[in-house]
Amino acid sequence: MNPPKLSMLQVLVCGAAIVTLSMGIRHGFGLWLLPITQERGWTRQSFALALAIQNLSWGFIGIFAGMLADRFGALRVLLGGAVLYGLGLAGMALAPTPTLFALTAGVLTGAAQAGTTYAVVYGVIGRQIAPERRSWAMGMAAAAGSFGQFLMVPVEGWLIAHLGWQQALLALAAMVLLIAPLALGLREPGFRGAAPPRREQTIVQALGEALRYPSFNLLMAGYFVCGFQVVFIGVHMPSYLRDHGLSPQVASYALALIGLFNVFGTYVAGMLGQRLPKRQILSFIYFARAVAISLFLLAPLSPASVYLFSAVIGALWLSTVPPTNATIAQIFGVQHLSMLGGFVFFSHQIGSFMGVWLGGYLYDTTGSYDIVWYIAIALGVFAGLVNLPVNESPIRRNAPQPA
Repeated sequence: MNPPKLSMLQVLVCGAAIVTLSMGIRHGFGLWLLPITQERGWTRQSFALALAIQNLSWGFIGIFAGMLADRFGALRVLLGGAVLYGLGLAGMALAPTPTLFALTAGVLTGAAQAGTTYAVVYGVIGRQIAPERRSWAMGMAAAAGSFGQFLMVPVEGWLIAHLGWQQALLALAAMVLLIAPLALGLREPGFRGAAPPRREQTIVQALGEALRYPSFNLLMAGYFVCGFQVVFIGVHMPSYLRDHGLSPQVASYALALIGLFNVFGTYVAGMLGQRLPKRQILSFIYFARAVAISLFLLAPLSPASVYLFSAVIGALWLSTVPPTNATIAQIFGVQHLSMLGGFVFFSHQIGSFMGVWLGGYLYDTTGSYDIVWYIAIALGVFAGLVNLPVNESPIRRNAPQPA
């Protein structure tokens, strides 16, 4: 018998609130680069390496968090993720050496994000919301993450200014524990008993099928580029602007604008995913990013040009998330959606690792971010091309495979 479904309103409100907290806090980490490196006497590469490890940890552990969510439901994974997030932020505040900073801000916080963000929440949406509303619902959840950036980045800047960077992190460590009660709203009926929902495929069979399917690999390649671009910009743009004589407030407002405009960008991408081929939406987003970055570098740098760039890139920021995940659900179904979404997201996080680490490494080596900006443009063109041939049709299976 099919278990009863959660109400769509409950799923969207609780899921959106969780993503708002988790992603909102995460998007502001670039504000701590200068305060921490200056007080601790660390290089920017040390800070960047820790956040690069965070993204890699998030992506790798996200695969297993997705497996657990598919097997036992999202509730337990979200509860564990909330606790890890609080510990990671506290450790980030108190770590006295770059190594401990990398373990707390990097490994621990990355594991926490794996259990509190899109792969887990989208698994619930995929299972609980009908296919004809799924892409739209995913767009709503992604828009919530963007609203979290708009809401939380100025809050984080205010906390740093009034409490100091260390106390600000401890305050966020307490705040992120609100994810735990919100997770109760995503307790899925089908996972309450001892027996898990019946599946036609094992994890190994589902993953093997996906990896042999060319379109899955093309989506992974595009998501790598997404991670490279957004994490490089999110972490290093505040320092880039400061290096060029702009005030820290410009950087805070820029990151907030990215979040604000991506509320609309992700919502529109999710809505259009119900009407247009999702591969075309993804290709447009990546090509448009390459154009936006190119124009940003060509124009004279000023607060006005920064805000305009932030608005445009914000509309394209996480708008790749709904069509990518909806395409995975459309092709492979929802039984292993959290795991497959986590696997594609691992590719995103490898790109994130490269973007944030190369930003710090090449800055320390050359004294400039220029090379990384050029790489981001070239990768945008590449991702726009590889998404065009993606086949979104549901995969044809000859016969049900044993569980």
